[in-house]
Amino acid sequence: MKWILSLAFFLFVFDLRSQDADADGKIMLTVILRHDQTKTLDEIDDHLTKTGFRKRFPPDGVEILSYNIVMGVGHIITLRLPPEKLREVNLAFEHGVWGAFHTEFYPTYDYLKVFYELKQNDSQGGEGAQNAGGIEKNPAGSQKPTPESTPRHKKTLRKSNQ
Repeated sequence: MKWILSLAFFLFVFDLRSQDADADGKIMLTVILRHDQTKTLDEIDDHLTKTGFRKRFPPDGVEILSYNIVMGVGHIITLRLPPEKLREVNLAFEHGVWGAFHTEFYPTYDYLKVFYELKQNDSQGGEGAQNAGGIEKNPAGSQKPTPESTPRHKKTLRKSNQ
């Protein structure tokens, strides 16, 4: 129930199309399937076979971008889909994995290009460099501390050193 409310919140507060959707309007969704640790791996596999999850997933028109197993967590799947396929994806998980996993869903966007642009700007410009959004990080002559060296952090360090 919690994830339904979270997903509804994201859908109403954020227009999924405002993400860096591709020209075709597709969005990304990361799904975390947390193992039900009261079940053995064989029981989980039997459940997925019985429900036909692997045969029916992903629905037509939905692309799996990545599918990873994270030890101690479970499966982490990133999907790319048209927004109108969101209900179909949700139903595929409800019918296929409930009872073997606890599910979490997160709207996702690809940050890698932005990260590398920021990294390149940082290495080229140093102080006063602008990030990809055009906002100056620490303009020359500015006396404002960077987030890493805010007075709050310094106080915390002093207290821990005393």
